[in-house]
This record gives sequence, structure tokens and C-alpha cells, in this order.
Amino acid sequence: MQDWSNPPLRASHLAFGYTAAQGGSLLLFGWVYDLAQPSLSNAQLIGNRYVGTVDEAGARKVAHEFAADIIRAAGGEPLSNTHLYFTSTRSGHKEIWAMDADGQNQRQITKFRNISTFPSISPDGTKIAFTSWVNRQPAIFVFSVDPVLDLRFYNQRASVNESAAFTPDSKQIIYASSGGTDRCCRIFLANLDGSGYRPISSSTAVEVEPKINPKNDNDIVFVSGRSGPQQIYRMNRDGADVERLTPGNGEASNPAWHPNGQKIAYAWTQGYATGAFNIFIMDVVSREYVQLTHGEGRNENPGWSPDGTHIVFASTRAGRSQIFSMTADGNNVRQLTTAGENSTPVWGK
Repeated sequence: MQDWSNPPLRASHLAFGYTAAQGGSLLLFGWVYDLAQPSLSNAQLIGNRYVGTVDEAGARKVAHEFAADIIRAAGGEPLSNTHLYFTSTRSGHKEIWAMDADGQNQRQITKFRNISTFPSISPDGTKIAFTSWVNRQPAIFVFSVDPVLDLRFYNQRASVNESAAFTPDSKQIIYASSGGTDRCCRIFLANLDGSGYRPISSSTAVEVEPKINPKNDNDIVFVSGRSGPQQIYRMNRDGADVERLTPGNGEASNPAWHPNGQKIAYAWTQGYATGAFNIFIMDVVSREYVQLTHGEGRNENPGWSPDGTHIVFASTRAGRSQIFSMTADGNNVRQLTTAGENSTPVWGK
């Protein structure tokens, strides 16, 4: 143990293991030791056996399970059981798709053969909401995830119902609608089935993309054109105390709350050419912001991993729009999709 913990390595922990095919199964034996402990008997944190099939899927399974145990031992939450939902054109139409956090197991959710986009996942991971033009005008749909079933959301009479998101308790929907007016759009709140809808915002400007703070359901961010080009605003659940968060230069959109409810990720042109979006993070109290992407194509629609350590986003840096992930500091960028054009990703349980 001292060979690993002493200079020049100065390691704090040691993970190791081996795999073998045995009895038609792939076995991974994995251990993790805390090198700060004085003896081997006190140092062992993990000593498990993991079983999978003797193929790529089995190797991926046992590797994920060992990695998940290491992350839990370190006090974190593994992402291997989380999922991404996004829009893809690979079937010939814009449909909602899902995939695992590492880009594997990509599968089609909707089959409307029309335009379906802007997915949102409920905090409990059991439902998705999205906007579809299958009935000619943009309307909101709510599906259960497992099994995939249409839960029948009632859309109020309007030319536009879109950009739905869930409340922190997963029991209501907040969305943008032209209902009750001849313009688009105001922010509304409704029950999961679309009943009991009521307007929250009252501005004459277009207001869309509402998101409720996961730690404070009285705290809402949204996109509004009330001061000119679209900017990100904040308001109470009753529509009071409206304040602009972004400075006002350029265009800002796609706000997404960090799971801790203290920061948002968003897309902003920061005064650059129209549509030249990059990903930023802002502390909503201090208004201090950090730029994460720097002009590698158009970068937008950021979404946080459930543990707040990673961000998923859409970018044209590879040519057509594709889905990428990165750590929350903007490093370790990884492309997750390649087929068709892919956009509007969200990350859920």
C-alpha cells in the first residue's frame, strides 16, 4: 500500500480487478482500497464480483456496475442508470429519442411521423413532456417512460402550446401558450393532465421556456422579449417580482436549473452575431457567469446531469447538430450522437 500512497504517486485510493469467462458468463472481480488506512484489513472499501454475458454488452454492464460502486463509495451518485432524451431526424421525421448517459442504447420514443421536439423529463424520471405538430398546431404531449404510453394531456384552445417542463414534485406542468390572447406566448401552469390551467405571466411580450427551481417551487426562470432581444428572466410562481438575469446584450435562451437550485446553464450570444450561441453558467444570486464553450459551432440547449457534474448540449461543431456531453467546467467534451440531426437534449433519471 505504501508503494502507491508514498511519493512519487501519492495515491489516496487504489482500484483494481480482473475479468474472466467462466461457465458461459463474464466475471469481473473488483476491489477498491483506501490507502490512508494502516492495514489491508481496514483499507478494503469494495470487494465484489460482477456478472455479465460474454459479449460487448456484458463487458459494458460489469464495467458500469463496478464504476457505480466506486462512485457511491466516494459519496457520489453514478450516472450509468440515467438517460438522455432528445430530438432526432434519423427516422426521416423529427421524433423524440432516448439513450443511456454514455450515448449507448439509442432508441425511438415517438413515432408520429411529424415534428416532435423539446422533450422534458419529470424529476422522478417516470414521464416525459414534449411539443408535437402531429395535430397541425404545436401541442403538448405527456408520455410515461416505462412503459411508453400517451397520458393524454389536455391542450387549451390556442394556436401554440409548447416548451413544457415539470414542477419539482412531478405533479404539474409549466408551459408557454397563446391561450386567451391573439399573440404568443404567456407562461401557464396546469395539472399533469392539462386541467386547471392558469396564466402566470401577463406581459405583452413573447415569453417561453419556463423552468421551476428544483429546490424552490416559487422560483421560475423563463425567456422573454419584454426588453427587446430575448433574455432570461426570473419571477415568482404568482408572476410577481420579475427581474432580468442576463445583461441585455445579445440573445439569451434555454435556461436550465442546476439540481442545487443555485445556478442555471443557458445559451447566449453575448453580443456576437445573431444565432452564435455558446453555453454559459450563471449564479442566479450574484449574476456572475462563466463561459463553457467558445465558438465551436452553434452551442445551445444545455441540460444538467441529475448529480450536477455534467452538462449535455447540442452543437453544430461536427457539421450537423449533434448531442455532446461535458463536465460542468466545460472540459471532457464527448460526442454522443452521429446519425441524422440531433438537438434539444435533457438529462433525467
